Amino acid sequence: MQALQLLAAGVPGRFELRELPAPQPGPGEVVVAVAACGLNHLDLWLEAGALPMPVLLPRTPGGEIAGTVAAVGAGVDEWQPGDRVAVQSNLFCGGCEFCRAGEESRCLNGQLLGVQQDGGFAEQVRVPARALVRLPDGVEFVTAAALTLAGSTAMHMLTHRASVRPGDWVLAIGAASGVGSAAIQIARARGARVISTGSTPAKRALALALGAEAAVDTAAADWPAEVRRLTGKRGVDLVVEHVGGAVLPRALECLARGGTLVTCGATAGREVTLNLWPLFVKEQRLVGSYGRTRADMAATLAAAAAGQLRAVIDAVLPLAEAPAAFARLRARGVLGKLVITPGVAGAAPGRFHMASPAGPA
Repeated sequence: MQALQLLAAGVPGRFELRELPAPQPGPGEVVVAVAACGLNHLDLWLEAGALPMPVLLPRTPGGEIAGTVAAVGAGVDEWQPGDRVAVQSNLFCGGCEFCRAGEESRCLNGQLLGVQQDGGFAEQVRVPARALVRLPDGVEFVTAAALTLAGSTAMHMLTHRASVRPGDWVLAIGAASGVGSAAIQIARARGARVISTGSTPAKRALALALGAEAAVDTAAADWPAEVRRLTGKRGVDLVVEHVGGAVLPRALECLARGGTLVTCGATAGREVTLNLWPLFVKEQRLVGSYGRTRADMAATLAAAAAGQLRAVIDAVLPLAEAPAAFARLRARGVLGKLVITPGVAGAAPGRFHMASPAGPA
């Protein structure tokens, strides 16, 4: 099979399209024929050698996988060749106290698909059978790949780590990102009033197209004041944040009394300085969120099947163009998701579009 492998970390890293032996499933494992795999900022950290864990190279990146079961190992009864599936990227052991409670995102022995194990920028990938979620009828592979990681991350944040009530004000950071674009739609479907952010006019236009009432320019020095103005100086009930760095403390300035900021990432930096006084005086909450559970993935795919959640896709590209996709994501000019289709000629649908459950519009 063909696979894109990272041979040496760097910016850019050294990639090579290689011919590798097809994987064989062991006990409790399946092999998935990859139809589509999304590109994530986690892949950029892998490329740059910037992850806080040892990574053995060469490594096949890619954790946002959708495809069909190609083969099953011994002891796998719930899956058959030909089943349409999405793959949970935060691989979990299934046996620790958290996994037994259905909290797979807190697994004591978790690994990242595409980082600690070879991922989906390949024609086939071997994964534990417990990592599979069935694709609903009508949800196509490109849509599933675009939502499987980022969309379910947003679902976990908004329904598991925090809650949204009708009429709440929600600030979704980064409308053009996978998490941000999904968060806008999930919050709107729950009756919230949504404000989002974008550093360019195109990104802010996307926020409005997704259902946000307003979109704020984070390049402006006073953007938190604009959020407070939009909410009648009250602030928002919930911030969905995934950037970190200097953005997180500014986002805290947007919170109302009793509000919650839930964060799942640190693409702009892992070290932040906080003013604790308003956090405790206003009885606000700062909540961490990591990954997703199988229930979150199932809810995300069900929302896509029902037409409540649409994937925002910048481009669909063949495996050979994956290194160029890394460069595009690194340059921060992407609106929505970049999706790789191993073995399938890709299409570049322009600046952005919203995919229906049946696939790209």
